[in-house]
Amino acid sequence: MIVYDKLFDLLNKRCITVSLLRINKVIGMETYYKMLRREGNVDSRTINKLCKYLRCQPGDIMEYVEDPAEE
Repeated sequence: MIVYDKLFDLLNKRCITVSLLRINKVIGMETYYKMLRREGNVDSRTINKLCKYLRCQPGDIMEYVEDPAEE
């Protein structure tokens, strides 16, 4: 499964709040919380917006990890 722990670490390091992401129309609250709870899929447009806003690569904000429920 894809997890976004790297994104949340990066946001904390840069002191960027979810409100700032919402105000700048980077990501909506529902999508943010979906990523936080590791639920559902996030589309590539959202990843593109985040990477553009944060000036980073997709690997800087997400990674694949084995899903323990699928073992």
